[in-house]
Amino acid sequence: MSATLISVELAVGCNEASDLLPVQSPEVLAAHDARRAFWTVLDEGAVEQCVALLVERTDGTWTAHHAAFDAGAETGRTEDGEALAHIDGWVYVLGSHFGSKGGPLRPKRGFFARFREADAGRPGAAPLQIVRNQFRLHRLVNDALAAADIVPLPPGERVQDRFIVETINRGTAREKSWVTRLAPGDLPLNVEAAAFTPAGTLLLGLRFPVTEKGEPILVEVAGVAGMFDDDAQTWPEVVGAYALSGVTPPGTLTGFRALTANGDGTYDAVIGSIDALGKGSVLLDDHPAGGDVASRHVRFALPDAVGELVADLAPFHNVEGLARLNGQRIYVTDEDHRVALWLG
Repeated sequence: MSATLISVELAVGCNEASDLLPVQSPEVLAAHDARRAFWTVLDEGAVEQCVALLVERTDGTWTAHHAAFDAGAETGRTEDGEALAHIDGWVYVLGSHFGSKGGPLRPKRGFFARFREADAGRPGAAPLQIVRNQFRLHRLVNDALAAADIVPLPPGERVQDRFIVETINRGTAREKSWVTRLAPGDLPLNVEAAAFTPAGTLLLGLRFPVTEKGEPILVEVAGVAGMFDDDAQTWPEVVGAYALSGVTPPGTLTGFRALTANGDGTYDAVIGSIDALGKGSVLLDDHPAGGDVASRHVRFALPDAVGELVADLAPFHNVEGLARLNGQRIYVTDEDHRVALWLG
């Protein structure tokens, strides 16, 4: 990848940055004396503790820090934030809906959160609304993929045992009501990327599952805001599923790592490995062709979902976020103990 590295130090322990979303709120930019700024989310810990700002000040220096949020009764009840998206002044934060690399699935990771971006530019902790969907999205997406003109790659035996069977067994033993939303043969979901469409639906970029050809899968969801209606809560519905073709290297499996809407009906994305190498991934035990895959920046439009290569990001396997701002491409990589920005 031909780009300039800006290393922005952020004291996050062994945390890693996921996704990259340009700040739109003038209040947030003014509060930080920012020429420009980006949201990112850290993947270890509760979501209210893991949303961070990467700021380029008006003097050209960069800084980074955690933003302050108040999650109310949901404090401490989530983990593994992965994706960010803007709509109507709101910033949405999505959990992976996945589990640890050895399974099982974890209900705390199945969440949607949101905050009004302008609130984050005011003194004090901004209100953060959180809805944990208790495997409702898991069921919706599995049913939609079964009905769609897409053939997912069947999960290997170990993936089935560790992610699906073990989750069902744990839920049954603990008498959890959500256990009825899982079934033997289900596909475990790993939500890694998100972007709103011009119609207001939400595209979810999945790192897993992939198609039988190894191609990334997108799921289009409507009615996301209804989850946050305290008086008449409703749950989303899946209105589309797409396989991104033409950009997966032969003999490999690729999933989504990042997704951004361009405003003209096209989308930019980063695709890459379905899980990280060397970290005990059951997915890679069963599907090794999805591991040693360099990140790629691609572009596509819907409904065709035929991708074109924008940039080969080799040798990087760990590009986690992508933004396009004023004609410049900006990437974030997941680095231990720091956040690293690359300007393309």
